[in-house]
Amino acid sequence: MYIIVAGGGVVGRNLIKRLAEKHDVVLIDLDRDICERVYSSYGAISICGNSTNINVLREAGIEKCDVVVSVMRNDADNLAFSLLAKNYGVEQIMVRMRDPEYKSAYRMAGATTIAGIVDMMVEDFVLDIEQPDVRKLFALSGGKAEISILTLPKGSWCHGKTISELVRTEGFPDNILIAGLYNEEDDLFTIPKGDTIIKELNQLFLVGAADNITKAAKMLR
Repeated sequence: MYIIVAGGGVVGRNLIKRLAEKHDVVLIDLDRDICERVYSSYGAISICGNSTNINVLREAGIEKCDVVVSVMRNDADNLAFSLLAKNYGVEQIMVRMRDPEYKSAYRMAGATTIAGIVDMMVEDFVLDIEQPDVRKLFALSGGKAEISILTLPKGSWCHGKTISELVRTEGFPDNILIAGLYNEEDDLFTIPKGDTIIKELNQLFLVGAADNITKAAKMLR
């Protein structure tokens, strides 16, 4: 995927570090030293400029962009960047929100992911970029764990397996709880047991740390 990250602070740099090996990532930041550091450390294209300037966005490749992530220092800049990304038809627009009062404005600007918890943001963004069929419901214990919903794809390899067989499969994270299962075809929600059979297109409610949920999602999909 082609991803533009606006803002090279701690969150932006960590996000680029996670994504640069698998995706084409471009950083936009006003600080030339940060741009040079990101390029030398991770090999990501880095453009020194204002992320709310249309010419800078065109130079960054906004017209072919799949995902934008805005983690600048203030909400006004993040909001303006989101509006411009929406104007160029970017499908996934992810933002950091400092002030909750901006939430409705971000939604109107086309933001598809709004993260407001600093220590969870990188995992939130990576999960939404790489596993778009995983939806986080909310965080628990101050962000130490979360509840997310994963929709199993049609033709899933785990179709017909039991919960016990799934969790014993090599590579499935140990510290993940499958707390619920929704069968859309039957409109039925159940608390699964070990012998509960999983079917394609089921929705699994996963409880665990964000990185373990990411690992489980990659394996299940």
